[in-house]
Amino acid sequence: MGENVTNRYDRQMRFAPLGEAGQQRLAAARALVCGCGALGSVIANTLVRAGIGFVRIVDRDFLELNNLQRQVLYDEEDVSTGLPKAIAAANKLRQINSEVEIEPIVADVSFQNISQLAGEVDVIVDGTDNFATRFLLNDYAIKHKKPWVYGGCIGAEGQTMTILPGETACLACLMPEAPPPGATPTCDTAGILGPIVNIVASLQAAEAIKILSGNRDAISRRLTVIDIWGNHLRHLDLGRLREEGDCRVCKRNEFTWLSGQRGDSSAVLCGRNAVQLSPTLETDASAAGGPKISLDALADRLAGIGKLQRNPFLLRLSVDKYVLTIFADGRTIVSGTNDISTARSVHARYIGA
Repeated sequence: MGENVTNRYDRQMRFAPLGEAGQQRLAAARALVCGCGALGSVIANTLVRAGIGFVRIVDRDFLELNNLQRQVLYDEEDVSTGLPKAIAAANKLRQINSEVEIEPIVADVSFQNISQLAGEVDVIVDGTDNFATRFLLNDYAIKHKKPWVYGGCIGAEGQTMTILPGETACLACLMPEAPPPGATPTCDTAGILGPIVNIVASLQAAEAIKILSGNRDAISRRLTVIDIWGNHLRHLDLGRLREEGDCRVCKRNEFTWLSGQRGDSSAVLCGRNAVQLSPTLETDASAAGGPKISLDALADRLAGIGKLQRNPFLLRLSVDKYVLTIFADGRTIVSGTNDISTARSVHARYIGA
């Protein structure tokens, strides 16, 4: 191990359970961070500083001012540039650790592209904000025996659990079905405190480091639930759920989210008064974030319709009371409504059906 590497990770390697051998494993490891907002930005930051050799960041969204309260990788300049989160994150992370290979992908994680995104990584870490993607990750991880770390936060509460396929309970053991719309609090209704994000994401990153460094015995086999306002910390043993339950994923191998039988191409974005509309993707380069539409041609067509802004990754149209942000992979985020039918109507009016 070179002198620069030794100096950079000296304090980390002095931790006996990790040591130089563990650091070498981290340098050879590959991680996928799904979502680079609140949880994901802390996770990606921690993994890159820890020296994980390859970190792939996938995020579908762009930055807004209210993100800065809890999304630690970004600043006001990132908001003003209008860059997608994955690109802004990669720009920052490369300045933090140039020895780590960072691959940003601006895309929505879906059943069409999950194999391309996760196929060659050693761990998947959840930085998403919706149950549909989490159930998809769970299906993929269990089917392909790939460890993943779940995390979620709302208000002052958060929870996390590590899923080791074949050894621990999975997300579907804990939660057989995704909650119906409106059944659980959102950032809009309950708000969120920055400290709970940092705590949960740090626990997730620590679990990923244990997995990638070969310290499997240290991995948590329990659900951790934290309330930083009420000062509560609980650990729930889920072993009996897996042993005695009839999980559709673990026991019956029913991967309905991975097959595309479950899920929706539209999603209300948490805390945003915005809806994402996604096209049906083909399993090709576009599914992993490659170009699908010509932003130049679209900009020409929309000229004179409203106020246009663009960069190499997206085109933004402000018209009436709506803002439409169109990405090169064909997705559109319609801001100004949280009603999916209204968003689809606005999209059809200006972009086309």
